[in-house]
Amino acid sequence: MARTRGAAVGRMDGKVAFITGAARGQGRSHALRLAEEGAEIIAVDLCQPVGSVPYEMPTSGDLAETAKLVEELDRRIVAREADVRDLSRLEAVVQEGVSEFGHIDVVVANAGIASVAPTLEMGEHMWQEMIDINLTGVWKTVKAAVPPMVERRQGGAVIITSSVAGLTGFPNLGHYVAAKHGVVGLMRVLTQELAPYMIRVNTVNPTTVDTHMVMSDFFYRLVRPDLENPTRDDMAEAFVGLNSLPIPWVDPIDISNAVLWLASDEARYVTGVTLPVDAGFCQKIGGTPLVLPEA
Repeated sequence: MARTRGAAVGRMDGKVAFITGAARGQGRSHALRLAEEGAEIIAVDLCQPVGSVPYEMPTSGDLAETAKLVEELDRRIVAREADVRDLSRLEAVVQEGVSEFGHIDVVVANAGIASVAPTLEMGEHMWQEMIDINLTGVWKTVKAAVPPMVERRQGGAVIITSSVAGLTGFPNLGHYVAAKHGVVGLMRVLTQELAPYMIRVNTVNPTTVDTHMVMSDFFYRLVRPDLENPTRDDMAEAFVGLNSLPIPWVDPIDISNAVLWLASDEARYVTGVTLPVDAGFCQKIGGTPLVLPEA
């Protein structure tokens, strides 16, 4: 339902959120959830293929759809194609967004990729693309978008998308696990450095999320190599036992609700936390991590 002017005050009224990886999946869901609560949105996404990624990446059309959906909520949006590996491009979009909206209050560093290979057999290019996007891209996002928040001295929130892979290990995902652990470490440093400006920094750490990144033929076949033409339902059978709650994965809105809470004044003194939205994955996994087959 569209949110109209004059409606009940939302938890994000008067706020502006900068969101990476916003063309689809979790990023789009975050943009819409924050917009539903009153936020104006600055949204970026690469909208191009990445060489080591085995599934289809978002397109310009996906980003345009995100913009359309935000506008249907009667919120304004600046949506631009940008690579989180390109600091100058991120800075340019931030400047455009600040010129349009006047400020930034929330940064959601969500952009990320996934690929699979044994650590000792992984090519240098695959490793480097993962670290450049999933770790260094988060640092560049913060470096581009947080300085206007510091200069404004009105506080704010930074939410970084990590993973349960930022809290435990998974065979054949060494580069992904390293990056997701890395952003947790970065969050802990930023928590201390930005606290004097009342800027809070946290991570969300989801279990498997129902997005295009996972719901693809590549991952269906990877997880169920025993089947000739595995489907989403076949993969669900393999994943349902991983979480404490009897579900195979969570929905993007489940992560978005956590992002909204961390971004809102309801969490005004919450900083430096890793927030699992994991259906009990971290409690159940113990010493038996998910083992993805070799790609």
